[in-house]
Amino acid sequence: MWTTASPVHCLPPLYLMRHGQTFWNAEGRLQGALDSPLTPLGVAQAKTLQQITAHIGGCCVSSPQGRAQQTSQLVFAGRDWTTDNRLSEIGIGGFAGRLLIDVQTSHAAVFKGAPLDWYNHCPNGEGFAALANRCRSFLTDLQGSTLVVTHGITLRMLRLLALGRDPAMIAEGDMGQGIVYYVKDGVCEVLDAA
Repeated sequence: MWTTASPVHCLPPLYLMRHGQTFWNAEGRLQGALDSPLTPLGVAQAKTLQQITAHIGGCCVSSPQGRAQQTSQLVFAGRDWTTDNRLSEIGIGGFAGRLLIDVQTSHAAVFKGAPLDWYNHCPNGEGFAALANRCRSFLTDLQGSTLVVTHGITLRMLRLLALGRDPAMIAEGDMGQGIVYYVKDGVCEVLDAA
C-alpha cells in the first residue's frame, strides 16, 4: 500500500469540477496524458457547470490538458483563468490511448485489486503517491476560494486530501461530469443544476 504525508488543513472554499465527456470517455478509451475533444454531451455538461458557478467568485484554474481547457473555456466564459500542471490527470503510461476492455484483457493481473488500484500499477504510470504529492502541493498554495476544472482521478485525490481523508479511499464516491463538488471545512457538498 502507498502512503502520503498528513492531510492538508485550513483550506479556503474549493469548487471541484471534472471536464465534460469526451469522445474517448464515450467509447471507453483511456486518456491519461493523451487527449480527446468533448462530445456534444460534454459541451452541454460544461455549460451546466457554467450555470452552477456563474455567481461564485474566486480564482479559476484548469488542468492544461485539452479536454479540461475546452471545458474551462465554457465554464469560465468571460472570466480570467489560468492553468496549472499539477491538475493534470494521473499518468497511466502505456495504457493511454487504449480501450479499457483491451488492457483489462491483456494485463489481467493489474486489475485484480480494488476497483481503482490498477491506476497505481500501470506500466510506466505515475502512481497514486506522486499524484497525491502534486495535488497536496496545489492545495497548499491556495490563497482563497478556488474553482477547479480537472480530471476524474485527480479530482478524487484533491477531494480526499481537502477532506483530510486517507488517499487509499480514492475509489469511494462518484466523480461525475456536469457536477460541482464544493469542499469547505471538511465537508463535501454536491452542487448541480436546479
